[in-house]
Amino acid sequence: MKTHQCDTCGKILSSSSSLKQHMMIHTGEKPYSCDHCGKTFRDSSCFRGHSRIHTGEKPYSCDLCDKTFSQTSTLTLHRRIHTGEKPYICELCGQTFRKASILTLHCRTHTGEKPYSCDLCGKTFRQSCQLTVHSRTHTGEKPYRCDLCDKTFSQASHLRSHRRTHTGEKPYSCDLCGKTFSKSSQLTAHSRIHTGEKPYRCDHCGKTFSQAGTLRLHSRIHTGEKPYSCDLCGKTFSQAGTLRLHCSFHTGKKPYSCDLCDKTFRHASNLRSHRKTHTGEKPYSCDLCDKTFRQSGQLTVHSRTHTGEKPYSCDLCDKTFRQSGQLKSHSRIHTGEKPDSSDLCDKTFSQADTLTLHRGIHTGKNPYSCDLCGKTFSRVGRLRSHRRTHTEEKPYSCDLCGKTFSQADSLRSHRRTHTEEKPYSCDLCGKTFIRKANLSLHHKIHTGKKPYSCDLCDKTFSQADSLRSHRRTHTGEKPYSCDLCGKTFSHASSFRYHSRLHTGEKPYSCDLCDKTFSHASGFRVHSRIHTGEKPYSCDLCGKTFTQSGVFKAHRRTHTGEKPYSCDSCGKTFSRASYFRVHSRIHTGEKPYSCDLCGKTFIRKTNLSRHRKIHTATHVRTSVMN
Repeated sequence: MKTHQCDTCGKILSSSSSLKQHMMIHTGEKPYSCDHCGKTFRDSSCFRGHSRIHTGEKPYSCDLCDKTFSQTSTLTLHRRIHTGEKPYICELCGQTFRKASILTLHCRTHTGEKPYSCDLCGKTFRQSCQLTVHSRTHTGEKPYRCDLCDKTFSQASHLRSHRRTHTGEKPYSCDLCGKTFSKSSQLTAHSRIHTGEKPYRCDHCGKTFSQAGTLRLHSRIHTGEKPYSCDLCGKTFSQAGTLRLHCSFHTGKKPYSCDLCDKTFRHASNLRSHRKTHTGEKPYSCDLCDKTFRQSGQLTVHSRTHTGEKPYSCDLCDKTFRQSGQLKSHSRIHTGEKPDSSDLCDKTFSQADTLTLHRGIHTGKNPYSCDLCGKTFSRVGRLRSHRRTHTEEKPYSCDLCGKTFSQADSLRSHRRTHTEEKPYSCDLCGKTFIRKANLSLHHKIHTGKKPYSCDLCDKTFSQADSLRSHRRTHTGEKPYSCDLCGKTFSHASSFRYHSRLHTGEKPYSCDLCDKTFSHASGFRVHSRIHTGEKPYSCDLCGKTFTQSGVFKAHRRTHTGEKPYSCDSCGKTFSRASYFRVHSRIHTGEKPYSCDLCGKTFIRKTNLSRHRKIHTATHVRTSVMN
């Protein structure tokens, strides 16, 4: 009699030991651990069976074919191959199966049940092994390695198929034309060339396909699904092959090499086309003008110069094109899509040739030169803008406040300060920006990418301007000078803020309490007093902060980093303010002065403490009087 019930799921079991073992499903407890590989098990019998994988022991033997097995259950299943026994019957269609687990999976084709769900994207699966394989598209895990070329795969079946590229084995043969294949799926797909069968139909547009995989890829045109994501830049793709090709732009890897000239390529098809430059082969010939081509696609496009055909039409403006690539480039005018990304600075472009032009900024190949200072530029427009730094010409004027600018882009950005328009939005956190450049900088907060490195101390920065400013901490350069007091500054922004001490200007005003500020950053931080916002969160302890500077300083309590070093005594500090105060010990500077007695101090806190002496004296005098 079953008297033991599970408190978690209500299942009733026949004994206390069965209940105890069942409870491990809920708790996740696996007390049996393999000394060889670290794998853990709930059940001692499963652990013993697993151990035989390492020892090679197979104590159970089939009396019909002498095949041996490590577990009795595997032997029982094997015997059914000889006997033909299929004891598990589907109640809905009558199909029989050797294993209960196969019947369970089969029943899900009737019920549509998919009990295994991906935590990352919500996709569901009928089998746990399908979920395991799918999870690797997110983690990038490829546990199966080829021992001949070290290539790795996410599935064992893919490794088996890959090995045949080394052995040349093609065990699957077409009965109609004799062509052989390394995969059974390739033979099935090939057979449909002969039969013309296209059993897979798109529910959206009715187009049919000979392969399920081709239909899946096609469906993503309608759904917009792009399940393959680049770990380095976050760009997404509808096909795994396209992702692999994209990743090679980051790694610089070109695995396909020409054996005649050693030129390398990212894609096998590019290598095949290249080889024809050596052989001179141009197998595709135009019937109208006898011009020949290396690729069939080139011939197809060329033929349209004779026919005038432009089969690719824009849905939004009806403009037509000869090539699908031209339509794709044109469509980006409407969508604003910029799929071509620089691997050096994350800037994106709508066309590959614009990206090529941009790369000249990084490589130093700039064709346009300023005749006044010799500076070079990748674009003529930038040269024109640069010339205005010499002439001080500012031809673009704001019609709302009269402020003038040397560039049209600067005027457009400035106008948004009047309209409060912020058209650039972060797709990760929703924050909006006036300038696209500000959005690009903001993205680096999420990616953590800091491509600019100091060659003196190896500190890295997300912006080139930040690196230039940082270098001045090493050189001591302070190019910005105040005309009123002679104080010099290493940053233009610090100089601007300092100037307001003389003018008293406080252009930033709080709408809630009317407090005014000389710095935009001071105003932003103040606003958080009203909103309670603390946007900077420590991933190590969860503490939140209103200011990025305080957050950075806090992080150093975890890391122990002390980036500020005294040139005089070598002492290091975690905060710039600590370093500045310490420096006064060496320089003798005492910037804080008592207005009652003239005594000077290194620290503001020391001055505050000193003032209390005067206050206490004044109080005593008043009491005595």
